[in-house]
Amino acid sequence: MSNLVEKLNWRYATKKMDASKAVAEDKVERILEAIRLTATSSGLQPYEVIVVKNQDLRDQIVPHAFNQTQISDCSHLLVFAAWDNYTEERINHMFDLVNEERGIINEGWENYRKMILATYPPRDPEINFQHAARQAYIGLGTALVAAAEEGVDSTPMEGFVPEKVDKILGLTERGLRSVVLLPLGYRAEEGDWLKNLKKIRRPKQDFVTEID
Repeated sequence: MSNLVEKLNWRYATKKMDASKAVAEDKVERILEAIRLTATSSGLQPYEVIVVKNQDLRDQIVPHAFNQTQISDCSHLLVFAAWDNYTEERINHMFDLVNEERGIINEGWENYRKMILATYPPRDPEINFQHAARQAYIGLGTALVAAAEEGVDSTPMEGFVPEKVDKILGLTERGLRSVVLLPLGYRAEEGDWLKNLKKIRRPKQDFVTEID
């Protein structure tokens, strides 16, 4: 655990990536697997991770992300895209998958399925999207930790126009909406104003409240 804390102290939101350095695929795969294993509400996993390695597509995204060059200079761009709505089909697919993989049908689980089906699909689609987006952010947190563990730099980005990214990547037709971007790569030796600055966080006494 002390080693993990050291790596979290090492990581920062990299402002300039070295375009000549590629992240090894096995590292990317472990980061993606960590995201896949992340907890989500009711285990529905209501988002997907799109891995954009194509240079042209990443270059197209840059103007719609305040010209943040990490997107074009990174090795892999992870796009966290949430479901645009909860549907009976999507919910049933996940519950059926659990039954299939576990080889049992549990009465309590099936009652829970009915409750979710009665609650989620009737709600306003925007409420459902916002709920799904919050699940994607849980995955983002895991990705940041996993990347640090692998010694890979990353930069979480909310500063982009989702509608433009959705169009470039064809997400709308798939019932997905982009939520947050995460370039993966390696910090450049020069040109990153944040690189050598001390990491600053609120002190523990101002951040953590213990209730005995």
